[in-house]
Amino acid sequence: MTFENAGALVTGAGSGLGRAIACRLAKDGAKVVVSDIDEGGGAATVDAITAVGGNASFIQADVSDVESVESLIVGSVEYLGGIDLAVNNAGIAHTPGDLHELPIAEWDAVMGVDLRGTFLCMRGELAHMVGAGHGKIVNMASNAGTKNAPGMPAYTAAKHGVVGLTKNAALQYARRNIQVNAVGPGTILTEGIVAFGADQQEEWADLIPVGRMGTPEEVAAAVAYLLSDEAGFVTGHTLLIDGGLMWD
Repeated sequence: MTFENAGALVTGAGSGLGRAIACRLAKDGAKVVVSDIDEGGGAATVDAITAVGGNASFIQADVSDVESVESLIVGSVEYLGGIDLAVNNAGIAHTPGDLHELPIAEWDAVMGVDLRGTFLCMRGELAHMVGAGHGKIVNMASNAGTKNAPGMPAYTAAKHGVVGLTKNAALQYARRNIQVNAVGPGTILTEGIVAFGADQQEEWADLIPVGRMGTPEEVAAAVAYLLSDEAGFVTGHTLLIDGGLMWD
């Protein structure tokens, strides 16, 4: 897979899956806009890319804010010369618990970033891609977008919404040479998971049929495939990357 001469926008790229995805696309030849609300994390991702000869620039953005996303799209087009590839990865979760005890503010925050943020970014990306006559988008769903994450009502609802947006846009834009897919990671060994400690990590790994957690690089490889010409006949699909984990 190669992305030579392609311009890619990756949101939530200041750490974890977003950083791994941005680094993978840059390694494969793309010029990358690294976007995140965390300026320090975004700068670190850019440094990781440029240190090995890649091309990247950071644009700070809050994907839940209309004006911030509009500025992100404009800045990305200016730096990249056009958005050929987009990965809408920015997302947050919430503390597990019963729905009736979930603070409304937490519901609004998760919906604002995970679902509204994906919509706002897609809105800007698609407007540009329609004019350009081509484009590929991958949205960050979750296996909770097709199954259920116990005790995570807002997260589950938001990620189901991302899957629905992906399907809707895929059909709407298929004849305009634009592909829209999603990935649905399960438990992936990111910084957030590492922070829970070895005992908790082992407990989670035991729940997964393959016997281990996934790596950010495995998710990045799946995203790269969906953005590549090798996936030219794939659209509207959510690719689960969860080691066979089946929640009720």
